[in-house]
Amino acid sequence: MDIIKYIILGIIQGLTEPLPISSSGHLVLFKNLFNTNMLNDVNFEIVVNFGSFLAILFIFRKDVLRLIQGFFGYIFDKKNRKKFAQDFKYCLLIIIGSIPVGIAGLLFKDKIDSWSGNMTLLGCAFLITSLMLFLVRKANGKKKDYDITVKDAIIIGLLQMIALTPGISRSGTVLVGCLLCGISRESSLKYTFMLYFPVSVASMGLGVVDLFQDGNLSNLLLPYTLGMIAACVVTYFSYRWLSRLVKRGKLWKFSIYCFFLAIFVLIYFR
Repeated sequence: MDIIKYIILGIIQGLTEPLPISSSGHLVLFKNLFNTNMLNDVNFEIVVNFGSFLAILFIFRKDVLRLIQGFFGYIFDKKNRKKFAQDFKYCLLIIIGSIPVGIAGLLFKDKIDSWSGNMTLLGCAFLITSLMLFLVRKANGKKKDYDITVKDAIIIGLLQMIALTPGISRSGTVLVGCLLCGISRESSLKYTFMLYFPVSVASMGLGVVDLFQDGNLSNLLLPYTLGMIAACVVTYFSYRWLSRLVKRGKLWKFSIYCFFLAIFVLIYFR
């Protein structure tokens, strides 16, 4: 039964991680609906996040490799700097967009963790996500990947801090920020998940030491592995679905879902 629960949690993580509906909010909701303490297992959260990370990395593998090459090529290959300039700039924009949420996460981690059991706050957070997605339902700017400015990256990075609250979607908030800055839907989607990598690597890096120091790790190896695989596979297909909807301007569908989910949470846990 525990193995099945871990797989279910992996599926929930995989489905909600790419979608603009808050994976952390759904895991908190699952915990309170089914009264399970499994979600207090921080190590398992690291494992399933790694599964999602692998799926997103596979999807963007060509872009990631090109950006890494461009970043280091610009620094070390002085003769061909012009060739790598745009990709180097894009990497800097990823760094700039990631700094605010990194600082906020370090400063307010304990406070944010204390909010996870507040279901009224969770319901309000889902409502905020719904409203943000509804506001940009028709937005589709003209800026492409290399047209993003430092100002855009700062605005998007500041907005991403809001998503530290359970129930406010990180991908949704960044997508909204990108669209409000006049970035096209396709480029907004790409930049959203480029910003996912630093945040994900940082969160996993902070917890990986505790993971390997867990004396019970050998007993949980099978459920952890199955949960990670479930998260990885479902994340891949979930992103593909999101990509199609974003390009067609269908973000409003997630807005409606988050609205009714918010109403349910606020009434059920009143």
